[in-house]
Amino acid sequence: MLYLYLHRKWHSISQVHSFNNTYQEVGVIADTPVTKTVSLWSSSRTFQPSEVNFPITFSKDWKRVTSYPTDRLSAGDIYIMHFLLAQAWVNKIQALMAAASLGQTKIPKGNGSYSVGCTDLMFDYSNKGTFLRLYYPSQEDDHSDTLWIPNKEYFFGLSKFLGTHWLMGKILSFFFGSMTTPANWNSPLRTGEKYPLIVFSHGLGAFRTIYSAVGIDLASHGFIVAAVEHRDGSASATYYFRDQSAVEIGNKSWLYLKTLKPGDQEVPLRNEQVRQRAKECSQALDLILDIDRGRPVKNALDVEFDVEQLKDSIDRNKLAVIGHSFGGATVIQTLSEDQRFRCGIALDAWMLPLGDEVYSRIPQPLFFINSERFQYPANIIKMKKCYSPDKERKMITIRGSVHQNFVDFTFATGKIIGYMFTLKGDIDSNVAIDLSNKASLAFLQKHLGLQKDFDQWDSLIEGEDDNLIPGTNIDTTNQHVTLQNSTGKEK
Repeated sequence: MLYLYLHRKWHSISQVHSFNNTYQEVGVIADTPVTKTVSLWSSSRTFQPSEVNFPITFSKDWKRVTSYPTDRLSAGDIYIMHFLLAQAWVNKIQALMAAASLGQTKIPKGNGSYSVGCTDLMFDYSNKGTFLRLYYPSQEDDHSDTLWIPNKEYFFGLSKFLGTHWLMGKILSFFFGSMTTPANWNSPLRTGEKYPLIVFSHGLGAFRTIYSAVGIDLASHGFIVAAVEHRDGSASATYYFRDQSAVEIGNKSWLYLKTLKPGDQEVPLRNEQVRQRAKECSQALDLILDIDRGRPVKNALDVEFDVEQLKDSIDRNKLAVIGHSFGGATVIQTLSEDQRFRCGIALDAWMLPLGDEVYSRIPQPLFFINSERFQYPANIIKMKKCYSPDKERKMITIRGSVHQNFVDFTFATGKIIGYMFTLKGDIDSNVAIDLSNKASLAFLQKHLGLQKDFDQWDSLIEGEDDNLIPGTNIDTTNQHVTLQNSTGKEK
């Protein structure tokens, strides 16, 4: 049984339509009665909890209501629902269906001079092994684009993360399951030079494939990027194989997001997770460097990419770690534990998982790139704990940006859904990711000793752009904290 309710605040699948300067929303859910105020034809009505959830039957084309409880809804209510469904819901579904059927992709191509290839690698098929998506400079552009989210289970995991009914996973899979990202799937590695290596850590509820706008751009500028899929319970979904026979027949075992149970303490759980994540980043580095040395390693996945191509492909002195949100905390934890990484970039880091002992153990240069809407005083204060006069620390904030501006979904959705889910901010998504990527490239050149032209964007590291704020927009004065960029030199 489906339930329909009208509400002002986004909670589930929804569509906005405006008439008489009043926004109306239609949602489909299966639980959780709530009291919401709804404006109908410029007048307000409050639905009590008993009124909000009620069984509705729709026609197969979703254009009309075929039955409803007459004791709780008037004919006028149904008229309005028909209007909303016809004008907003159906039109948006049809547009999304058309986009999906055409295989359109809005995820930007890299701005560098290298063609970009992509493959998936799994070393040790168990849940203790390493699973990653690899972006790299490739030889040719004649391979097919990469499937963005390759398994329906990831969409089910996303529906769990969003707190929606599992049917949301089916809807997401329908809309985005055939979407591609502009990287050549299993294209041969471009040989003849050694590349700096970036290990990338995803955020809470994310997974290895949905930061392709970052990975592809870095690879187009001559980096190999290993986007790890974490097995600590922070990914929406991930999989492994129970044994060799499961590998051979492709029988995946799925792990879904670990949610907090009543009575759970979040900080200890997240701290345990961030420690595991850091070990997974270091383990990914170990394996890639082993392959670079020529150690034979078998990919548990059935893909055409020859892992031996990676032999002698890594510049072993040019290693960095980048991550978003929970991945930003993972960057800091990893730097504190693994000195092979020469620098780190934390994209809108979520600092809660980190223990206080970590902040003084990071000698490497560290760059915070923040969104304007996500950060808050307690988080910035923890970032400040990483600062020291003798250590290189930089911070910039992207004006008008939101937390999801670093994730591919900001490009995959239109404006309405993008704003509803807070996947888009006031700044254009392409402008935001371009600023983040260029500032990252400048920082990487400086601290990895690259002989490139990325120093043309050095000013972005200092926040010198109309769309950037040097440091932070967050007022921490009440917490007696002053935040300035430090250069690693005594002033």
